[in-house]
Amino acid sequence: MSNPKPSTDVLVIGGGMAGLAGALALRGNGAEVTLLDGPGYVDVAALVRDAVDRGADLLGVAGGDGTQALVAGIAADHDIPLLVISAGTRNHFALDLGLDRDDPSTCLQALTDGEEVRVDLGYIGDRPFVNNASFGAYAEIVQSPEYRDNKNRTMLEMLPDLLSGQQGTQLTVRAGDRAMSGLQAVLISNNAYGEGRLRGLGRRARIDQGTLGVLAARVGSTAQAVGLLRPSQDRSVTMFTGDGEVLIEADTATVPVGIDGEAVTVPTPVHCTIRPRALRVRLPRTRPGVPPPRPRIDWKRLWGNAFGH
Repeated sequence: MSNPKPSTDVLVIGGGMAGLAGALALRGNGAEVTLLDGPGYVDVAALVRDAVDRGADLLGVAGGDGTQALVAGIAADHDIPLLVISAGTRNHFALDLGLDRDDPSTCLQALTDGEEVRVDLGYIGDRPFVNNASFGAYAEIVQSPEYRDNKNRTMLEMLPDLLSGQQGTQLTVRAGDRAMSGLQAVLISNNAYGEGRLRGLGRRARIDQGTLGVLAARVGSTAQAVGLLRPSQDRSVTMFTGDGEVLIEADTATVPVGIDGEAVTVPTPVHCTIRPRALRVRLPRTRPGVPPPRPRIDWKRLWGNAFGH
């Protein structure tokens, strides 16, 4: 005998006051709520797929960008709307959707006074991402054992050699007829940052253009590598868009990647693709909106966005 279909099935990820407040509010709207606040590993994907199997017609998640991407991939596969609750650490996806990151409870207004939009979903192989994937130098730094203990010192010690080619993976990017090799760092984004202009990096005004943003860094010296961290230095960086697919090749069998802030290692070559308007998102009708892009490049913030810190 099958279970009755719920009106909504919302998973509230994480504990603390934000998760508790969200759970209480959602219970008042007739939603099924699961609080993930216990010790040990919790298989979020299994919980979401179980909700789908039981007939959920809305999947809501309160968590960071990596968790949002995981649930978004399942929602897109089943054509079920996603409710984004901005209760994670940084919530870049929520920001680019125009949601209020300071007050996650406002996201719940989508249940009673909402509208639906369709946005694109990026993929690294078969793994979805909502923001971006970072290859090369920064991914290698984040995966180093020392990074968790002292982020700033580890970056200062490792970054110049990684970017100047003295250490680290050498990357090649192929997008259509375009190819760039000898790269030390590559950022692939779900739609372009700053409308495709270097001076406008910081935010994505649109996430429904069906393109992948590509930001590629090639430097030849330690001085140029350090210069990349200064907003006034951008001559070693190329930015363009790729339609449909971008291929990342490396001089190694595997390459470290930061996917929506989560460090993983994947085999090469890496196929990056975009599924145009594959994800249905339920949003409040009243929301702050997407903030304007910054007037100049903030490298620390941009690469920080790639790893969710």
